[in-house]
Amino acid sequence: MGDYDADTAFLGQTGPYFWTTFFLLNTVFVSTGFNGLYMVFVGAAPKHHCLVPDANLTEEWRRAVIPSTDVDGEEVQSQCSRYRLDVVRNLSAAGLIPGKDVDLSGLEQEGCVDGWTYSTEFYQSNIVTEVGVGPSRPPVRATRHSSLCLFSQWDLVCSNQWKVPFASSSLFVGYLIGSLISGQLSDRFGRKKIVFISLGAQCVAVLLQSFSHSWTMFCVLYLFVGASQVSVYISAFVLGTELLSQTMRVLFTTLGAFLFYCIGYMTLPWIAFGVRAWRTLLAVLSAMSVVYVPLWWFLPESPRWLVSQGRVAEAEAVVQEAARKNNVEAPPVIFKECELRAAPSGKKYTVVDVLRSRNMSCVTLMCLLLWMAINIGYFGLSLNTSNLSGDPFMNCFLSATTEVPAYVVSTWLLKKCPRRALLSLFLLIGGGVLLLIQLIPDTLQYVALALEMTGKFGFTMGFTIIYIYTAELYPTVLRNVGMGLCSSAGRVGSITAPYVIYLGTYNKVLPYVLMGSLTIAASVVNVFLPETLNKDLPETVEQMQECQGFCSRPTKKKCVENGGRSPSPLQRGSECDAQTSL
Repeated sequence: MGDYDADTAFLGQTGPYFWTTFFLLNTVFVSTGFNGLYMVFVGAAPKHHCLVPDANLTEEWRRAVIPSTDVDGEEVQSQCSRYRLDVVRNLSAAGLIPGKDVDLSGLEQEGCVDGWTYSTEFYQSNIVTEVGVGPSRPPVRATRHSSLCLFSQWDLVCSNQWKVPFASSSLFVGYLIGSLISGQLSDRFGRKKIVFISLGAQCVAVLLQSFSHSWTMFCVLYLFVGASQVSVYISAFVLGTELLSQTMRVLFTTLGAFLFYCIGYMTLPWIAFGVRAWRTLLAVLSAMSVVYVPLWWFLPESPRWLVSQGRVAEAEAVVQEAARKNNVEAPPVIFKECELRAAPSGKKYTVVDVLRSRNMSCVTLMCLLLWMAINIGYFGLSLNTSNLSGDPFMNCFLSATTEVPAYVVSTWLLKKCPRRALLSLFLLIGGGVLLLIQLIPDTLQYVALALEMTGKFGFTMGFTIIYIYTAELYPTVLRNVGMGLCSSAGRVGSITAPYVIYLGTYNKVLPYVLMGSLTIAASVVNVFLPETLNKDLPETVEQMQECQGFCSRPTKKKCVENGGRSPSPLQRGSECDAQTSL
């Protein structure tokens, strides 16, 4: 195949066609912002305590039946236990007064055998408080253990609290599956088809999820939501890079896709604020995907992909239409037949090749740690907004808004500043802030919130930089394989993130200490990677820069000066031979 950019240079770098394609494709990323983090509201645990059914209790005993403890001067009710109701009834009938005639600390406690009472201050319902589906709610909460599965109780609190992070992880498992298969589907059936098929699958999966009659069904469908959503993102991202000019492509990949994702993320809390019932919320989010249907007639297929499939006439038709919209004249023949002959196939590289040499394996392992740490921190803070003090809707909006300047600033800084120094700096900011939060007293809630948003800014900057930095580290022959492996490591990190947040149920500072320490360690590891600013992209393994410190090896130049022999016969193996063999 010839040089596509040279063949289509007559289109120019900007124009109505490129700008229209840029904005239409970017609107697709808004849907990934809607559907990526609605678990922040759908899976949030509201204030709750054991249900006390109607009983012959005095007002004093009704208030005292739920144990409470003093936490920093504030009385906090137990969420998972109550005093034995039969004992309390007898004491109430005897006319005894709690705390005066009866020492409450000596009373026996029991679990929430009749269910829970949930606060409706922020949420009318969600999967934590879900009471099942059916024609009506059972009149007695205890009947949730009956044979009528139709009225199964979810109650994802106390002993079932682990099910919330598990549900969140099912989304990220879907991300992992979708990222592995979407590229192959896109290469086989076309970028445009997979974008719209994935949008349709995402719409259907979210809609079906709103009808979930059990937690298991919710998790299974959430996996499909994740797979379809990441397929939308990857396929639209590839389509944009192949349709746009070189100038527009840089803007699209560094700012456009991330910024429009953030617009969807910022809009989500306002939708959730207006729709407090989780089933209705998911139905509304699903219905919003319908607005993308008309884009089928406005977005073309990738001409690059069409040419690679031998469909030259269709590719030329797309480029001719682009020329018409840009008010330029296209040549009669755009893609010459002599240039379309397939190039001889070279060596096929696999994941094994990124671990074959010491330098390559060191770079890969360090990149894997960086991707995991950044994803754990980014998604951990994103999912934790519902656990912060204050209004969860405003907290989520502030968390999303923090990303906007991060994307803009990172795009500007990446043009001038060294990648390695930038990444280490913002990882230090993100991790350091998380370690500082635990020192802030509960009375200074706004200070803690400001620090958490600063940490989110640092992780968002790192998230943007790591994509470009990793692509510049790997040579062309291994870039796709290396990026795929690192992306998979990032998915593993995002799968882990909900469980890191879950540790906060045991100790509220534990997630911050863990994420902060891991991030600081990653920033130190990053120092050993080579710098890529103003360096030519490596095309072959031999051109790949060496990492610093303990991973460094004698360069090929040194080997040549020694006649291609090993520097010392006492060393194990031949470093020169290893370099030459690559």
